[in-house]
Amino acid sequence: MCNPQAVRQDLRRPLGWFGSATRLALAGVAACRVPRPRAKLSDFPVSDTKYSPPVQVPGDESAGPANTGARWPLPGGGLFERPGQEQAEPAQKPEPEAGPPKRRRDPYLDNVKFVLIALVVVGHSLVPTLDADSNRALYIFVYTFHMPLFVLISGYLSRNFWNSNAKTNKLVDTFLVPYVIVEVGYAALRFSLGQKWSLTIIDPAWLNWYLLALLFWRLSTPVWKRMKFPIPVAIAIYLFAGFSEISGDFSMDRFFGLLPFFVIGLVMQPEHFELLNRLWIKIASVFTIVAAATVAILIAPRAKLAPFYFKNSYEKMDLSWYMGLGVRVGLLVCALALCFAVLALVPRGETWYSDLGTRTLYCYLLHGIPVLIAKEQGWLDLPWLHGPLGALAISFSCFALAIVLCLPETRTVFKWVLEPRLTWLYRRPSRS
Repeated sequence: MCNPQAVRQDLRRPLGWFGSATRLALAGVAACRVPRPRAKLSDFPVSDTKYSPPVQVPGDESAGPANTGARWPLPGGGLFERPGQEQAEPAQKPEPEAGPPKRRRDPYLDNVKFVLIALVVVGHSLVPTLDADSNRALYIFVYTFHMPLFVLISGYLSRNFWNSNAKTNKLVDTFLVPYVIVEVGYAALRFSLGQKWSLTIIDPAWLNWYLLALLFWRLSTPVWKRMKFPIPVAIAIYLFAGFSEISGDFSMDRFFGLLPFFVIGLVMQPEHFELLNRLWIKIASVFTIVAAATVAILIAPRAKLAPFYFKNSYEKMDLSWYMGLGVRVGLLVCALALCFAVLALVPRGETWYSDLGTRTLYCYLLHGIPVLIAKEQGWLDLPWLHGPLGALAISFSCFALAIVLCLPETRTVFKWVLEPRLTWLYRRPSRS
């Protein structure tokens, strides 16, 4: 309590008006201040709610705070849920949710790709033996559909090509750079085999046309995806392209000649492939292939091979314009029928060659080396190879070669050449 006597003693001192007022205030505060002993936590009841009973917290016990039901923070980080309830076990941290499952690769398309790449090797190996009708019939049968179906599958796999920076980078990594390397490599190989040195980058030699044509097909993908009727437009371009001789520079002749197959693949959806998985379609596909093989045998002795390359003009094939249109339309129909027949009959599940179908690029670009050596060395000129038995022997040998070139060991050896990582060449995508 305040001490009035102390206040009066201070007021008797002679000070001015301002000093007296200040002394009065300070003296009153000092006299009224009462020292209080410092309280301990154990002297007060603890309760966090209006209705929970006060409980004395033990001060020196080592057992920790009592189970009071109050929301008192514990060393372990837990809280009492409600007054009068036991504390629950501390909740464990939830495990991070697993991300979306990795998309599984479709073995069906890999099966198709391996069958086609093996037929590519067969077709190139048959060229020196085409004087035999049996080999010529097999050649016509294979060339009617194997590259059209390859292009159709390429179109189907290009549907979402522009939705990813990594995929667009492949335009350079997987097409342009390997194209130049392979073009130079084959020119050097031909020169080492005694041929004249010839290197024309803009006019691809032999099998290298596919890389350049696929590059331009994929560059044109956004245009076709914006059209209402892309397939009729592509077929019209395919037919009218035959009226003029298109140069082979930049593979433009093949670009227009196989354009409908790429666009058809581009507009196809997974459900379209499922339609081919019906029993009656499989039976019809068997009859289609048998009929096509029979026709190939019948026309082999007198048929011209130029139309089956899908690149020559009507004039170069010695056809009138209306005959040329008829040949191109008929060839388009036959090729599509065989394409869908093969798609219907290829196994859809995992097979022993499904994994091989994931590395068909290596087989396509490398198989020309042994085939070119075999041609130049005369190994394919043996008389017994020019006949039915020779056609079978070449086919089995080419399938074996395709298996070897699609092995993971082959990819390990040649990946730095055919699939270079050129990340330094591209700008990083913007984060905004």
